[in-house]
Amino acid sequence: MASENTRTRLLAAARQLFALHSFAGTSLQMIADRLGVTKAAVYHHFKTRDDILDAVIEPALAEMRAIIDDAEAQRGHAARAEHMIAGFVELTVRHRDLITLLSSDPGVLHALGERDSFADLLTRPLYVLTRDPEDPAERIRASMALSAIATTASSPMLTDVDDATMRETLTDTGRRILGLRRRTAH
Repeated sequence: MASENTRTRLLAAARQLFALHSFAGTSLQMIADRLGVTKAAVYHHFKTRDDILDAVIEPALAEMRAIIDDAEAQRGHAARAEHMIAGFVELTVRHRDLITLLSSDPGVLHALGERDSFADLLTRPLYVLTRDPEDPAERIRASMALSAIATTASSPMLTDVDDATMRETLTDTGRRILGLRRRTAH
């Protein structure tokens, strides 16, 4: 139990330090110092900084895979797109700090860019959100919707916006970019 608590604290410290100093600017020693433990204690849980990055972001990446899988299982383009937008908005609002790390830290982008599974997470939503993936305009709109959601949710200028307002506005904006019909109240 103490070991799991140390691991949890270690990941929280790493997440904070990655946000403050970037992934490349954070050493295992810095993480150890933040927790008041030895570097050997960090090595007990993780052999490399990349292993720590994986552990920090994997829960959010697993959520993203599940959102895409669920969206792909929906019948009809509109249902798939609605599901994808709603799920992506929820994910980005819940993990604002990770979205910032994933979208703006070159070290993280480099580390993840070498993985086919990450490239898949970037391309599959575009196919979910388009009727015709060969149509450049549709791909542009899908990319704009996802980028706008991620960039806005992680904006340092909007940290004062409550989650409910952020969700509602991002969902509405994503839907508008994609040209989805407004939902009517029943």
